[in-house]
Amino acid sequence: MNNTSGLGSLTVIGAGIVGLSAAIQLQRAGFNVTVIDKEGAGAGASKGNAGHFATEHTFPLADSTMLLKLPGMLLDPLGPFRIQPRYFFKALPWFMRFLQNMLPGRRAHNSAAIKALNLGAIDAMRSLTKFCGCEHLLTLNGGLLVFEGTPVAEVEKEFRAYVDAGVEVQLLSGDQVRALEPSLSENITHGFNFTHVGHTEDPYRLCLALQAKFKEIGGQVVTDELLQIKAAKINSTIALEMSSGDSRHTDRLIIASGAWSKPFARQLGYSVPLETERGYHLMMPQKSKLSRTVTSYERKFIITPMAEGTRLAGTVEFGGLKAPPVDARADCLFPHGKALLPELFRDASASDGKRWMGFRPSLPDSLPVLGRSQKQSNVFFSFGHQHLGLTWSAITAELLTQEVTGKQTDIDLSPYRIDRFS
Repeated sequence: MNNTSGLGSLTVIGAGIVGLSAAIQLQRAGFNVTVIDKEGAGAGASKGNAGHFATEHTFPLADSTMLLKLPGMLLDPLGPFRIQPRYFFKALPWFMRFLQNMLPGRRAHNSAAIKALNLGAIDAMRSLTKFCGCEHLLTLNGGLLVFEGTPVAEVEKEFRAYVDAGVEVQLLSGDQVRALEPSLSENITHGFNFTHVGHTEDPYRLCLALQAKFKEIGGQVVTDELLQIKAAKINSTIALEMSSGDSRHTDRLIIASGAWSKPFARQLGYSVPLETERGYHLMMPQKSKLSRTVTSYERKFIITPMAEGTRLAGTVEFGGLKAPPVDARADCLFPHGKALLPELFRDASASDGKRWMGFRPSLPDSLPVLGRSQKQSNVFFSFGHQHLGLTWSAITAELLTQEVTGKQTDIDLSPYRIDRFS
């Protein structure tokens, strides 16, 4: 089935969940869409993420309360946050911008922009999965944030912060947490039940389902690597030079390459402070009885029930795109998982699991780059979704389609403009 109506050719660079979601909506809008990716659908961070639709995350990562904790976190090689020593000075400019975004005014601005995307994220994903016939890969059963040893006053303060931010949340006792999820540890004293969040049992299968629907409606997926973009400032055809030696031309271009988007932005005249967060997971074969995601406040990690077992995820490491994975960064998740699910992992060990490492594209203000280029009228961007790529993929696809087709966008896209860093 070819669902084009003569709006011209459009190429999406990147076949992760963000690029595929955009490609589907743009193909539906009437463009002749091609997706190009060097590895294939969902091969990067989209394959191994925690599978959590995290609309409760309304707060930017740049938080002044981190400052006292940061040195200890950085010195702990197996802690939730680490910079590889050899990478420290390369990452320093990013961290200087990150510190600037802790200022109250900037933090409030960034939080409002995060919330604007979160508000429509679940409904957009529900609509997308329905269109693609994969509603079973979206479970909307809420999510828990659990506390083990945090003082009650701090728990209540955190709860008020979420309520004040407009997040749908319930404060639970430890017994109430275990009433929802009986397999959780007796050491849990409190929990937040976020009622308007969800998860997928297999983010990779979700990507494959989107790709299949995209092809069904006439889209094309090409496995190749983009090397060079030649785009004029006026609205003219864009030339793409590929590693295969192929030279392609397209009327419109979308850069949705995640952590690999920075050099393409540079070719188009933009200096973007995009840094790579190396995220790890440990995929355990044991299937939990959990019906939703469980995040630990103290341990800074997340447990997600998956089709093939139980995924433990959540560590952050700055080390660039080239350094090999550090297996210990995945293995260190196991004792945390065992602490929260003691019966499930009683006779297990980290060696039972499969380790994975992927690259999150992160900007210092915790906002993505989204919308039209100010230098080339037929170039658009959708990258830098940091920890919320899965969460924001469908909503940013809808907004980007409105932008490309010249319609009024549902929310103001100015906070996400690529030139906000200049």
